Amino acid sequence: MDNGGVDRGTLYVVATPIGNLADASPRSVEVLRSVDLVACEDTRTTRTLLGHYGIAARTVALHEHNERAVAKGLIAALRDGKSVALVSDAGTPGIADPGALLVADVHRAGLRVSPVPGPSAAAAAFSAAGFAAPGYRFAGFLPASGGARRKAIEALDGPLPVVLFEAPHRIARTLDDLAAKLGPAREIALARELSKKFEEVARLTLGEAKNWLEAPHRQQGEFVIVLSAGEAPQSLDADRVLDVLLESLAPSEAAKAAARITGLAKGELYRKALSRRK
Repeated sequence: MDNGGVDRGTLYVVATPIGNLADASPRSVEVLRSVDLVACEDTRTTRTLLGHYGIAARTVALHEHNERAVAKGLIAALRDGKSVALVSDAGTPGIADPGALLVADVHRAGLRVSPVPGPSAAAAAFSAAGFAAPGYRFAGFLPASGGARRKAIEALDGPLPVVLFEAPHRIARTLDDLAAKLGPAREIALARELSKKFEEVARLTLGEAKNWLEAPHRQQGEFVIVLSAGEAPQSLDADRVLDVLLESLAPSEAAKAAARITGLAKGELYRKALSRRK
């Protein structure tokens, strides 16, 4: 260890504040102060953070349009023994933000990656939503339009709450689309401007969300949507399903169809089908 406790030749994946600059951890500040390079999504945004803490670090832009090219230079720097911090504009790099390609390339190069954990808009919103669950599914940003958007929305209904990010100019449309697919009674939590001066977290139904959003200034700032979990599907009687299918299908075909209907393993159902056919 040297250089203020930072290992040379290491890529540090550093979580940064999602709004309130005071949320930067002492360790993240020390790492940013000690590394040789800071790779950031937007150098202007990161320099605001660095300036707040009196850090005069060299920055290099790394975003979705140049990540592959910049990664090569950063890996060369790591091989030369330099230390690099990867940050995004807010939150944790690689989570709905650039950085994952660089991290993967650094792993493939056999170099060290070290996370410096901290703020996460997804975790913050889920913690303030109050949906009791063993976990949540993070779905990031929905596609902007077309078939990809429809398919993504259709895939949201499931046994766990879902966390989505959305931009202010699309939030109204997204809430309408979710209500159309999931129903106006589905509970959600809407979080905007997390950790900032005008932060709001509201728990309401999709049917109520439109009126909430129409209040002055509410369509400003970045949004996190937390969808409550869908209702668990009723369990199906696999034996009954097989009995019906075996009336017209061979055991192998009946097992294949029963697996699609019940979600059970095809091999187990095939053994059941053979037994029941006998």
